[in-house]
Amino acid sequence: MKSVAIAIIITFLIFAGCFEKEEGIAMIYEGVEVKWLGHASFIIKSGDLTIATDPYNISDHNDRADLILITHSHYDHCDPESVKKLKKDNTVIVTTKDCADKLTELGGDIRFMAPGDTLNIMGVSITALPAYNIDKNFHPKENGWLGFVININGVNIYQAGDTDKIPEMSKLQNIDIALLPVGGTYTMNETEAAEAAVEIKPKIVIPMHYGSIGLTANLTLFKQRVAAGDPNIKVEILEPSA
Repeated sequence: MKSVAIAIIITFLIFAGCFEKEEGIAMIYEGVEVKWLGHASFIIKSGDLTIATDPYNISDHNDRADLILITHSHYDHCDPESVKKLKKDNTVIVTTKDCADKLTELGGDIRFMAPGDTLNIMGVSITALPAYNIDKNFHPKENGWLGFVININGVNIYQAGDTDKIPEMSKLQNIDIALLPVGGTYTMNETEAAEAAVEIKPKIVIPMHYGSIGLTANLTLFKQRVAAGDPNIKVEILEPSA
């Protein structure tokens, strides 16, 4: 009986090891950790370097960011109180010029980007890309709001910002991790985001911009559409950890 029990345990462990956990508060790829704080807010870590994107409605946080990237001036992306909770004395904030009035009271090093600009800060390469709506008016192209491609230790992360599926996405290459909005209303919905993922062809796609401000998403549908379009893309569903 003892040998049978051992055999059952071994068999269970073997089969359990065949399945990768697709849900959690963080995922790690090539030494880069990506943690979702909720909405469009992420913490990205590599070694001693910490990057935050679009911090919004977060609680007091243990993570303090060396870089904070903000895609545009809407309140759920450019939130001074949340920025303050992640900011250090030497934090560099990278954003659009229309965020200036909200952030200048925080002081420190604030740098502005427009679509097409590139910056290299603390060994991180940042490329600003356009983010806009095609069939709605919440994010007009002429506002010059942003998505970012962040290269950290050789890993390319695309933070799409608030956007629809736009033609510029077809030009993206060698994206390792794509952070795509799926909540609809103001941005792409699940189906459109899946189509964008298939076009971009990242190794990993993480849905965002849902679960707050009244936005919901059918993540099962998103996963199914991505798998149908390109089964080589892994969908990671993260739990908010703000």
